Amino acid sequence: MASALRHFTLLALALSSSNVNAQAIVNNQFQVLGNSGVSAQQMFLSTNDTVVIIDKTEGNGNKLNIDGHPAWGTEYTLSSNTVRAMDVVSNTFCAGGSSLGDGTWLNIGGNQAVGPGGLPGSQYGDSDGGKAMRLFTPCDDGNCDWQSIGAMTTRRWYPTLETLEDGSIIIIGGCDWGGYVNDENQNNPTYEFYPSRGSVMGLNILTTTLPTNLYPLTWLLPSGRLFINSNLGNEIFDYKNAIEYPLPATPHAVRTYPASAATGMMPLTPANNYTATIWFCGGTDLQPDQWVLTYNIAGVAADNSCISITPDESGEWQDEDDLPEGRSMGSMINLPDGRFVILQGAGSGTAGYGNTTWAVGQSYAQSPVYAPLYLDPSQPAGSRIYRDGMGNSTVARMYHSTALLLPDGSVFLAGSNPNADFIANGTRGYRFPTEYRTEAFYPSYYNNTRPEPTGLPDQLAYGGRYFNITLPAEAISNSSVLADTKVRVLRSGFATHAINFGMRTVELDMTATYNSDGSATLYVSQVPSPTILAPGPAMLFVVVDGTPSIGHMIMVGNGVIGKQTQYPNVALPPNAGWGTFGSASPAIATSATPAASASASSVLRARRHIQF
Repeated sequence: MASALRHFTLLALALSSSNVNAQAIVNNQFQVLGNSGVSAQQMFLSTNDTVVIIDKTEGNGNKLNIDGHPAWGTEYTLSSNTVRAMDVVSNTFCAGGSSLGDGTWLNIGGNQAVGPGGLPGSQYGDSDGGKAMRLFTPCDDGNCDWQSIGAMTTRRWYPTLETLEDGSIIIIGGCDWGGYVNDENQNNPTYEFYPSRGSVMGLNILTTTLPTNLYPLTWLLPSGRLFINSNLGNEIFDYKNAIEYPLPATPHAVRTYPASAATGMMPLTPANNYTATIWFCGGTDLQPDQWVLTYNIAGVAADNSCISITPDESGEWQDEDDLPEGRSMGSMINLPDGRFVILQGAGSGTAGYGNTTWAVGQSYAQSPVYAPLYLDPSQPAGSRIYRDGMGNSTVARMYHSTALLLPDGSVFLAGSNPNADFIANGTRGYRFPTEYRTEAFYPSYYNNTRPEPTGLPDQLAYGGRYFNITLPAEAISNSSVLADTKVRVLRSGFATHAINFGMRTVELDMTATYNSDGSATLYVSQVPSPTILAPGPAMLFVVVDGTPSIGHMIMVGNGVIGKQTQYPNVALPPNAGWGTFGSASPAIATSATPAASASASSVLRARRHIQF
């Protein structure tokens, strides 16, 4: 590592924070914050005040340098809207990432070393990232940086990473050398693990779903299996026994990259018995013979359908509320009140860029969608997607845009660069330049008086004794408010290419006592099992009548990579000082039920689920 001086030759940009602070924050509106230093192709929440941003290797228009070469990574401080450059070393173009059970972050794969225009070369000081593995340990003192930790045995560009119940990561798919879509000459239809469990293994779904099998959409299910969507193919993958169970084809449109639908797992709650339902909204209905660069892809309207599947219970797809307009490259971001916000993306075309006759500049998409949407899965069908009172963004967030939830409950947006290299705003012939402006969306609860709970833990276990949280009288107008009080653990994930790897919302079981002084004591269960929420960093929110507290950064699990201890649950005390808890029956609202009181396998036995 170079000396600490290196960190301060970085142009620590104080980026218009006074301007931001002078602007009034308005619920349901966007606000431009500052400058990300590099284009935010990938990012994740590192601490409660920092976001780590990763770009592809390219020449930076604002000349942010480190060790004599352009930076393609920064640490963004939220409280000041400033950045410091980070030395990522190898080319991270279209890499993948996720958090590990010990709180570190893994980033793997990417492209070969490139120079101007994205052509092979090393003028930017980068090395080949195709087999690279990079590890980041968060810190609060501004001295942490990426560490190279060796190389994989196989190249992976556009790989998927999913954290498993022991805090390790499964690495799935990708290709050797990239391109708009994959092909059999460079396909990498394999998976492996970090830490390594030996040589790579084959995954059949990646051989049958060309050409759009890059960044296969993957979720760890409460059953301990994986759900995988690739092109129109779907399966449940029992990775412990290397068995693939095919599911019906995806209806209406392709949802994986570069069609890039907005996707997310709905909140896992006691009321739904911690059953995983996954939504896909938007994408592209290109036919198999149309994923070629002789076809005018930028002119194809994006799909507007939303669909869902509950893989542990049924392999059948459900049609959900449609989007009001088609959208590709949209991001579906979880909110602590149980809703999602869908934002960013394009109304026509797909992810990708290149020098074709039909490209818009170099972009394979056009018609930016500036209007956000709420998705509320708790509402009845027909009323789940709406945008009442929501303002529009002023920034076109196209290919290589990212978004994630922050501890204050706002959504952080950055990135957009559908170009081979840096393109300045106003460059002739380019409608969509490289975007460095960061932005926030403030949901409808943002300016509400926030509850200020005390007693929030710094670590959660799997089962075991419940913990107590105190809500002051100011947070609850009367005892009936406790009926709509929730304690939720949220992970905002590793964001890239309209995906947030590892994003999840888990509601914890709870009961409450309404005290004589108007305060309340919440008795809150631990996380039910590591398949419901894998170990690693997360945020804990207390949501009172739809308004969340400020998120408290926690560690879920024992803080190491390895088998997690599953403790027997201790039954919650009964509700006291007020009526029936919420609208749930006592069988659901107490941890004495079979589904909430035992191990993950017991949870599954108590649930109606698909059999293989």
